[in-house]
Amino acid sequence: MRPIIEFCASNTGHGTEQLKNKLEQNPEYDVVEYGCLNNCGQCYLQPFAMVDGEIIEAETPAGLEEAIEAAIKEAEAWDSLEID
Repeated sequence: MRPIIEFCASNTGHGTEQLKNKLEQNPEYDVVEYGCLNNCGQCYLQPFAMVDGEIIEAETPAGLEEAIEAAIKEAEAWDSLEID
């Protein structure tokens, strides 16, 4: 299953725009940007995104990228256990 990574357009002040553009280049991901993800408290404080509906946050865009990758790998591991 292809992970869906959602970004909030209002969060770009934290540097998430470049990360969103980078992840869009990966054909294994579905990357979507919305005007608002209804997480204003997090949006205001730090970089965040949603991966398959789960909030992922970090102190920096680089940290967010690592956290997104980790969340995707964890979901893939769970998916492989369910199939076996």
